[in-house]
Amino acid sequence: MNSKGSQPVSAERRLQELGIELTPPPTPFGAYVEAVQTGNLLFLSGMLPIVGHEPKFVGRLGKEFDVEQGREATRTAALNVLSAAKKHLGSLDKVTKVVRLGVYLATEGNFLAHPKVADAASELFRDIFGEDKTSVRLVFGVASLPLGMPVELEVILEVKA
Repeated sequence: MNSKGSQPVSAERRLQELGIELTPPPTPFGAYVEAVQTGNLLFLSGMLPIVGHEPKFVGRLGKEFDVEQGREATRTAALNVLSAAKKHLGSLDKVTKVVRLGVYLATEGNFLAHPKVADAASELFRDIFGEDKTSVRLVFGVASLPLGMPVELEVILEVKA
């Protein structure tokens, strides 16, 4: 809540308070777009942990990366979600709910900390949008992901139409 207690703090204000400066959103690596809105739902393409147009992390959890590095990669991908949503909507204040978060993790062997790694995205979205806008979540361990990256996020947002 803001200092007057009358309205929740906006997502844009939370970004500032947390010292998060969003970079430009990633550009597609293929024949697709990063975001499509239909009605009051915004669907975001698989977001990878890239900076600019370059992979920041290449490898698998449980082999090249541990849990904390996996969380960092996941947070990087989640920041790309925020950047793409902001570019499409003009402001993150138009997000009324994080509906669904799908977290795909490229893992090796007996890696079992999927929820802890996925929490990096869930926690960021909670911190930006608020506890009352927390999503349902699916977490998958897979053999590989695009460009050899360890994480890919799929997000559906409810937005002001």
